[in-house]
Amino acid sequence: MEIERKFLVKQLPENLSSYKFHIIEQAYLCTEPVIRIRKQDDEFILTYKSKGFLSREEYNLPLDNDAYLHLKTKADGIIISKKRYLIPLTSDLTIELDIFDAPYQDLQLAEVEFSCEKTAKAFVPPHWFGEEVTYSPDYQNSTLSNTFDTK
Repeated sequence: MEIERKFLVKQLPENLSSYKFHIIEQAYLCTEPVIRIRKQDDEFILTYKSKGFLSREEYNLPLDNDAYLHLKTKADGIIISKKRYLIPLTSDLTIELDIFDAPYQDLQLAEVEFSCEKTAKAFVPPHWFGEEVTYSPDYQNSTLSNTFDTK
């Protein structure tokens, strides 16, 4: 089960370059249900996600490079690439700050994953977070892969 809240970013945090990050490329084979392939650094993953916003089922299976490249040719829509910074917030919470490449180079999203919905609903975001978009389908990566809108 994935439980997360998602926010636009008003301003980038200080010392961004001091945080660990991943280089991510992901493509969607299907968006209902969501079936995604992802290259994260040197790791390859096939993911299934159920419908939902705050909480939804998520299953990950490992792929190898050859399988990833084969499936990538079957992807629909835009292949999304981004840099994901991992910013520690508390001992058990980490902010995943996504800074997207073209065509979404102006988009910056922060996500925080939680162990339960109660904790997620009680979360108070840092000052540098902007509007919450957890319940907006417009900011799900599966939607972004099928539409390009210069919001």
